Amino acid sequence: MKALVLFSGGLDSILAAKLIQRQGIEVEGVHYVTPFTSKQRGHPEEVGRIAERNGIPCHIQQIGEEYFSIITHPAYGVGKHANPCIDCRIFMLRKAQERMRAQGAGFLVTGEVVGQRPMTQQKHCLNRIDKHSGLKGLVLRPLSAELLKETLPEIRGWVRREELCAVSGRGRKRQFALAEEFGVTEYFPPAGGCLLTSAGFCSRLKDLLAHGNLNLRNVEVLKTGRHFRLTPQYKLVVARDERENRYLAGYARYGDTVVTAREAGPYALGIGEANRDAVRLSRRIVARYVSRQRTVPVAAGIYPQKDLQVCRVSALEEDRLKKYLI
Repeated sequence: MKALVLFSGGLDSILAAKLIQRQGIEVEGVHYVTPFTSKQRGHPEEVGRIAERNGIPCHIQQIGEEYFSIITHPAYGVGKHANPCIDCRIFMLRKAQERMRAQGAGFLVTGEVVGQRPMTQQKHCLNRIDKHSGLKGLVLRPLSAELLKETLPEIRGWVRREELCAVSGRGRKRQFALAEEFGVTEYFPPAGGCLLTSAGFCSRLKDLLAHGNLNLRNVEVLKTGRHFRLTPQYKLVVARDERENRYLAGYARYGDTVVTAREAGPYALGIGEANRDAVRLSRRIVARYVSRQRTVPVAAGIYPQKDLQVCRVSALEEDRLKKYLI
């Protein structure tokens, strides 16, 4: 018997896998990295390291533009910001079902805990997710199994129900006790994995959606810098440090506008169609992060043009700067 485990790298998913391993069942973790997974939580090397340290073989899979449909048309709504949690969970279970078939796994395991999250982990939400994913009866939640209806793995005797748990709510006392029992010391903290729960990121995403520019490159650019909407067709992203300078430069594409200070300062990337006024405004925004007291030389041009045109400009006034900031 083999089980597939939705592996986040958090404590709950690790404990769920351990509870099933203890019954002599082979497990394989699967971790999905969406365009909206934070870099800290979704880096394949870090996820793989945590899985390996906890004795859980793990398959890591990148999810691309196919994920965008649940952002633009969430069937079950969104949470506080732009997080379509129910649609996301159904999506993940459907992807896991494909992996189950490919690997010959008999059922799916998750680390969900009844009542831990209000949008997706109430009993009626769990039932809805299982039904619409096509996995009803095949999703086992070991941490809360004794509080839920028996699943097929329990009914058929693949899993001993009496060795599972009855954890509920947001408290972590029982999980910490299990972690000590299993010797689990390395795991991700319980929050921060999804950028769709971040207010700042979601403001930039909503601007992107409003102007019809949703693609993988533009989503990656949302994760860094200061963002300014200068016209309906054009926005400017200004790096905040040297690391972001390199990050943004790596995402420049043919036809983008590149704006850089001739003195030490930020790299800025203009995305979309820029008219003359928008380019001048871009120069003045970059100048704002170099010097407020004097005019500075700022270069601008169309990527990948090497000889950028240099002009001296004054920094944009603070009140005007805030007007354009997303």
